[in-house]
Amino acid sequence: MDTLSDVNHQTVRFPLHQFSVPLSATRRGARLARLLAAEQLSSWGVPLDPARLVVAELAANAVLHGRVPGRSFRLVLSVAAPGTLRIEVADTRGDHLPSRTRVAAEAPAESGYGLLLVEELADRWGVRCGPVPCKTVWAELDFDPGR
Repeated sequence: MDTLSDVNHQTVRFPLHQFSVPLSATRRGARLARLLAAEQLSSWGVPLDPARLVVAELAANAVLHGRVPGRSFRLVLSVAAPGTLRIEVADTRGDHLPSRTRVAAEAPAESGYGLLLVEELADRWGVRCGPVPCKTVWAELDFDPGR
């Protein structure tokens, strides 16, 4: 028979690792997101690739399409279950949402390949709206925790 502590432990999932940082919505902030993510993932023993590339694309999108002057974006990395890395990038342009159908249907010109790349590299990805005026674009990558 499970104790109350056992039941609480089973129903409430705390991340094994979590990192969160606000960054300026500039090219420098996007570059710093990639560098900080690489450093954090290394310290956790999580494979850097393709996570670095996913962080770079989501941060670049936050700067290019989610920028509001004077506002930052937030990078969150978490490992909530062994073998699953979650990357979240939140910006303050909740009115400008990426669309899965638009990503798949459009034939981008010189730019616009970022979410197509995320679609290919991530095991899962999506968009969460709110709190107003924000949106969060997230991606999950499965990895072998024994590596």
